[in-house]
Amino acid sequence: MKLYDYVLSPSCYKVRLMAALIGVTLDIRPVDFHPGCEHRGPELMALNPAGSIPILEDGDLVLTESSAMLVYLAAKAAPQWLGNDTAGRAARVQQWLSFSHRLTASLGAARLHEMLLRPGNIAALREQGTAALRELEAGLVEQHVRGQRFLASDRPTIADIACFPYVALAPDGGVSLDPYPAIRLWSRAVRSLEGFIEMPGIHRLHELTPAPVLEVGEA
Repeated sequence: MKLYDYVLSPSCYKVRLMAALIGVTLDIRPVDFHPGCEHRGPELMALNPAGSIPILEDGDLVLTESSAMLVYLAAKAAPQWLGNDTAGRAARVQQWLSFSHRLTASLGAARLHEMLLRPGNIAALREQGTAALRELEAGLVEQHVRGQRFLASDRPTIADIACFPYVALAPDGGVSLDPYPAIRLWSRAVRSLEGFIEMPGIHRLHELTPAPVLEVGEA
């Protein structure tokens, strides 16, 4: 499997992370996303007319959406990550996969604005990102009440990997994670998974920061 990859892209990172967690080896093809704009060049536009990365090739199959890549990798190598053993869990996974696109459009766009000077209404993007974080926090508090550490289950699923990168990198766009103890506990749980790999800006653990304490009923 070949992954067309940009090391600072959270969407590319989630595919690399998923592969690492389930023991799949990817052939990494680096893309000069910035400043070279190689993703808009003829070779990659032929693969993905939308002009975006990541792109995953496996034989004749070409995938251009990171959520689909997570599904594909899990289905091939670790189906337990799909969370489809019950109807309710499968639905929750799909709900969080859809939610992850809102994180990309808000927190991800704020990060691009701040780091690569992409145009955008930064105040509106931060407001949208904060609203998404509040929704995520509420969902994780509900899971905490159920005694579950992850978004859709008591074990990690592709839903967690879909949401994690843009949340972890929210401070790059000027959105603090300090008000969200459930999110910070969840981030620690993801970071502590066997096989976890880092990307620039996302570290394995905040060893110098005490773990937050989440009280039942806290939102």
